[in-house]
Amino acid sequence: MATVANPRSSGLEVDARRIHDDRPISPGSIAIGVIIGRMSEFFDFFVYGIGSVLVFPKLIFPFAPNAVAATLMSFAIFPLAFIARPVGSFIFMWIDRNYGRGTKLTIALIILGGSTASIAFLPGYDTFGYWAVALLALFRLGQGFALGGAWDGLASLLNLNAPPNHRGWYAMIPQLGAPIGFALASVLFGYLVSNLSEQDFLDWGWRYPFFVAFAINVVALFARLRIVGSKEFGTAMEAQELEARPIFEMLSKHARDVVLGAFVPLASFAMFHLVTIFPLSWVTLNGGQSPAEFLFVQVIGAAVGLVGIVLSGVIADRIGRRSQLMIGAIIIAIFSFSAPFLLDAGGKGQDAFIIIGFGILGLSFGQASGVMSSRFEQYYRYTGAALTSDLAWLVGAAFAPLVALGLATNFGIIFIGGYLISGAICTLVVLGVSRALDQAR
Repeated sequence: MATVANPRSSGLEVDARRIHDDRPISPGSIAIGVIIGRMSEFFDFFVYGIGSVLVFPKLIFPFAPNAVAATLMSFAIFPLAFIARPVGSFIFMWIDRNYGRGTKLTIALIILGGSTASIAFLPGYDTFGYWAVALLALFRLGQGFALGGAWDGLASLLNLNAPPNHRGWYAMIPQLGAPIGFALASVLFGYLVSNLSEQDFLDWGWRYPFFVAFAINVVALFARLRIVGSKEFGTAMEAQELEARPIFEMLSKHARDVVLGAFVPLASFAMFHLVTIFPLSWVTLNGGQSPAEFLFVQVIGAAVGLVGIVLSGVIADRIGRRSQLMIGAIIIAIFSFSAPFLLDAGGKGQDAFIIIGFGILGLSFGQASGVMSSRFEQYYRYTGAALTSDLAWLVGAAFAPLVALGLATNFGIIFIGGYLISGAICTLVVLGVSRALDQAR
């Protein structure tokens, strides 16, 4: 067993692995655990994201001069989770090193589920004044802080079990959690919005999805702990393939790799909220169809995105993950020229924007995670991948709804095309730099 000063696993985790030593866990079981875990995280964030469009502008920011200003204020709270996420990673890495992966995950998911469920009890501005705004910001910070601790290494464990010629296929599996989580959140909100009066929805209906989030987190926690307690996970830990290292120690060796990794998925991460949260706000504010109708269109889009993610795995195994990301960025750049016109063309155009956009997102997003992980030494790969993911979401997605709505309302919808193409260019440039560095080694 590892030393007490820097254990790789807690005693309970080691005992669990001994108990299940004769029952190896299959790659399929690992994949299911990974999908459930990612789905629960994205469900929490999308429940909040949809609430930031349909609920918080009216409940928390009724003092704003108009609906657009209220939505922009709501979107100003949105990035706080992404800002808090690296802080959570820093603190939870310490918990991981000293108390074990299972302890870290349990604390993180309780905080994540608790922060999301706490929003369900949030009083409105009319009841609590500016304290309602402060509480919303606090709970949003809690979501992000906890998500930093939810990095479990299961995607890396799945990758370690992947055959050499199927890396792309195994890399896309964790990404399936995003459209599933979004679809579940959209179905819940769509049902409530379409079946309740506006007053009932704002009084109590919107709170139910936040309660559901806590229940889903409990299921996800047990799914993850089962894998953390497996022999395969323990073997990878002992081989230092999934061991948490101090973040500053890792940065002293791999700061450049973290920066490159954070900007590689910028195209797909910029696209991510421009087909989910931003268009819902645009339709809600400017019309074309009702929010309930649009939410169900987005569910169809999520299904198309799911297919796109699966296809990305097939294509990446044929041409390579880096080439797949470059092609995805080019397609996003092309789409950026038509996206503003589709979104501003009424109901049919909005439907086309969502369905085409989700399909393109799936092809790119399916390979956006961990493509730079090979640049990290095995000893630092787990920590490096965690921090890289935190920064990639912060740079690429955190401010997307706020920036897109601000640009579209102040300068015209055409400017969201410029936002998309800038992300695509950044991805292409960084991939080129990464390839040049690899050739120079």
